[in-house]
Amino acid sequence: MTSLQPVILSGGSGTRLWPLSRRAYPKQFLSLIDDSSLLQSTAARMDNLDDAAQVAAPMIVCNEAHRFLVAEQLRASGHAARSILLEPVGRNTAPALTLAALDAEEEDPVLIVMPADHVVKDAEAFARAVSAGLVHAAAGKVVTFGIVPDSPHTGFGYIRAGAAVDAQTQALDAFVEKPDLETAESYVASGDYYWNSGIFLLRAGRWLDLIGRMHPDMAQAVRKAYEGGQRDLDFYRVDADAFAASPSDSIDYAVMEPLSKEPGECLVVPLDAGWSDIGAWAALWAVSKQDDAGNACHGDVLVHEAHDNLLHAHHRIVAAVGVDHLVVVETPDAVLVAHKDHAEDVKRITEQLDAQGRCESEFHRRVHRPWGSFEGVDVGERFQVKRLTVNPGATLSLQMHHHRAEHWIVVSGTARVTCDDKTFLLTENQSTYIPIGTRHRLENPGAIPLEIIEVQSGTYLGEDDIVRFEDVYNRAGKTD
Repeated sequence: MTSLQPVILSGGSGTRLWPLSRRAYPKQFLSLIDDSSLLQSTAARMDNLDDAAQVAAPMIVCNEAHRFLVAEQLRASGHAARSILLEPVGRNTAPALTLAALDAEEEDPVLIVMPADHVVKDAEAFARAVSAGLVHAAAGKVVTFGIVPDSPHTGFGYIRAGAAVDAQTQALDAFVEKPDLETAESYVASGDYYWNSGIFLLRAGRWLDLIGRMHPDMAQAVRKAYEGGQRDLDFYRVDADAFAASPSDSIDYAVMEPLSKEPGECLVVPLDAGWSDIGAWAALWAVSKQDDAGNACHGDVLVHEAHDNLLHAHHRIVAAVGVDHLVVVETPDAVLVAHKDHAEDVKRITEQLDAQGRCESEFHRRVHRPWGSFEGVDVGERFQVKRLTVNPGATLSLQMHHHRAEHWIVVSGTARVTCDDKTFLLTENQSTYIPIGTRHRLENPGAIPLEIIEVQSGTYLGEDDIVRFEDVYNRAGKTD
């Protein structure tokens, strides 16, 4: 039986789904279609392939800042990772896949390479397509999946398919850039073109051979980064300087497009499985459950004489009256109102936020940490109030602040507090004071989440005013 190694590429930032997607918590970690996040659904997609191949635990390549999110979401969904490979900087998908191939080089399995943030509604159809391509990938071919188009979409790249190789597989003649509408209409009418899915099947050794031949500078830099790396808890940290020296390029541009000019090397399997890359709010509306008026509603939503809207409520009631073709997304700290035809321009708002030095493009009001999360409640001159949730058994770092003091009030659960040379327990309705310059630590020794109200006061309240002395999560930075 063929050994199949899932590789999930989870480096995206998802800025076109702001304000639900933020750089610190992008769309692959969101539950947009059902109760599972897109990352969890991607990992679960392999559960249907047990009869077709020997499927290994997934390998994840992700942004270093997202490492604990990846680990926790996989754990919660029952999909332990074989490896979580950390990218210190973004270098696009070709270097990311090279890291994964190096990690699997010794076994040389067939890799199935998938973005973490796509939707595939028909898991059985996906499994059948993978099975069709698996025999060719095992023999050394590079296989991709062409999405059977249901419209002349101008936002996707296209694949031109050639002669049939077998009943389910065709030769891949060419990759085609995003077309204008007239060209896209001709592609769909011809029946010879598919949308480019960005999903691939190939052997690890085959990829390393190809990247070494076509981009030796990238292959050398990424190998140096991988070989200079080290294990850190559940993660593998590559050498940051070596990885940063790698050229940045996509799998398509670096290898697939030039390889498609070599006859017989690339194959395409048609895939008709309810696929979407959820690239913008309009795409999410298209794959979401809709009412009789075409409204896709999430949360506490009321509608009257409204049609074909995407309405997301997360913190309060959203009511839509007499409006059509809108995207309305409400979160605790931001509200987006956009016409669906302009939904892809939402990234211009995040650019404005960045230019103004605001944090709303980076963080939600609730910020996730490996020990739990914190959420801003109020802020003013020289004070800030937060709500901390510490997971059972979790421990914050032993730390100190130069510019702020802190008051902690236990709302529920039990807190173990270290304050300089003292360690003591606090329970519900009890509190303590942490003076400026005091070494302190907060722990949850209990079996339920610990809820704390933290009142900060001082001349500077930024998250970077942290000096860590000990940390069970091996965080080198000050704020992650």
